[in-house]
Amino acid sequence: MSRDRALLERALDRGEQDGGNVEFKERLSRDVHLEGGRRESLAAQLRHRILSGDGEATYVVGVTDDGGLAGIDPDTFSETMDVLSLLAEEADAHIDDVQTWGVNGGLVGVAMVREGGVLETDDEHVVVGTAGHVDHGKSTLVGSLVTGKPDDGDGATRAYLDVQPHEVERGLSADLSYAVYGFDDDGGPVRVGNPNRKADRAAVVEEADRLVSFVDTVGHEPWLRTTIRGLVGQKLDYGLLVVAADDGPTRTTREHLGVLLATELPTIVAITKTDAVDDERVEEVEREVERLLREVEKSPLRVARHGVDAAIDEIGDRVVPIVETSAITMGGLETLDELFHRLPKTSQDTGEFRMYVDRSYSVTGVGAVASGTVMSGEVEAGDELLLGPMPDGRFQEVEVRSIEMHYHRVDKAQAGRIVGIALKGVKESAIERGMVLLPREADPKPVREFEAEVMVLNHPTRIGDGYEPVVHLETIGEAAAFHPEDGRLLPGDTGETTVRFKFRPYLVEEGQKFVFREGRSKGVGTVTEVHSMD
Repeated sequence: MSRDRALLERALDRGEQDGGNVEFKERLSRDVHLEGGRRESLAAQLRHRILSGDGEATYVVGVTDDGGLAGIDPDTFSETMDVLSLLAEEADAHIDDVQTWGVNGGLVGVAMVREGGVLETDDEHVVVGTAGHVDHGKSTLVGSLVTGKPDDGDGATRAYLDVQPHEVERGLSADLSYAVYGFDDDGGPVRVGNPNRKADRAAVVEEADRLVSFVDTVGHEPWLRTTIRGLVGQKLDYGLLVVAADDGPTRTTREHLGVLLATELPTIVAITKTDAVDDERVEEVEREVERLLREVEKSPLRVARHGVDAAIDEIGDRVVPIVETSAITMGGLETLDELFHRLPKTSQDTGEFRMYVDRSYSVTGVGAVASGTVMSGEVEAGDELLLGPMPDGRFQEVEVRSIEMHYHRVDKAQAGRIVGIALKGVKESAIERGMVLLPREADPKPVREFEAEVMVLNHPTRIGDGYEPVVHLETIGEAAAFHPEDGRLLPGDTGETTVRFKFRPYLVEEGQKFVFREGRSKGVGTVTEVHSMD
């Protein structure tokens, strides 16, 4: 018997008892169990179960009153979880975890319900995007920050963020990964015991008064487009560029810095691995970083010399703080803690709800889930939304079943939150990266072509009519044809061009910034006018 199956068997063996914390439910429906006095009665029953279990109740769903395994279809199971979530809210509790098993062609699940309301999101949530060359210690530094544990010299804390088996085996990140920690009312850090355990990460989200989420990007050159997606496609407040003291700035460092500048992110540079070299080498690398920053018209500020107060006051369009760190000795991590605790949130919440899809996946008993960063507004469970555009340009009506943030179920999510939104009315196979979620009353127009002002950062010759780079706008990463106004653009040029997506339309609006690349050719741009498909 598997450990997970054992959880189900233990709940069935304990059974329903008057003074117990286990409750059997075959199904719950909105029409029946939330009408009249049923909602209050069932919420009272749930409170009784929680009190009997010292703050925790176990609900076994898809079983008969005597514990027989009935099994219910996925849609019914999803509705049951929605109703149970509303009952938990009524009882000042929340669903902490759900596990499911296939039985008789349907589903049986065990939901753990714990006292305390779901997280009330607020503005004290800073999102940081990391960047830097491969093996310069991005993931290791973030792993040590969120756990408070020193690295063993072989990247042990990096494993907390590398989510794919082949990444752990090779010691390289091949996709975006995420981490979270926070601070309490007194400014003390709230760390994660083990970021690979979703309950540990959920506990931080629930307990911390201020959250710091990291979008950890990819340092290896073949995955530069993934790094661009992480920095352009998320609603970030700050960038964290790492430079290893035993290597110094590289071409990839310059490229990632260029992307950070294109997104206009206030940025911190962390000199990592200072334990691996002597003080003279650290000083040399710090001077190299300062020269690099001055080349792009930025003013470096050494935090060790000028202090955290100065860094917080001056970070912005021109000033870039520099911090010396070591994940092995933990040197400099207290400085980063203080910065992330005190730095203000920079991204602003303006307008109606909007979220560009970064990933999609399917969860048994829940269905299709779209994940990404809420760019503006807020979304609540039960909201009716539009998803699209589809390849043919239409937008599909969907409903929000539930929302999770760092494995913690929440009733709503605001701008800046990295969330997974379970959707009713669409199959996971129909959801694609680059699509957008909007309120149902919105009137979005699919865009295949737009005008832009672009700057060519690097190109071996000239950009002529029909040039086809990949355009990275929000979470969109699509080949597009360029048609420059004057017929060509040279390295260093700024000019107007028409941009046309090669394969399908997206939602694009004036003022959005993007990055384009093709081989070693790179540039940045701003949308100046859109041509809708109407």
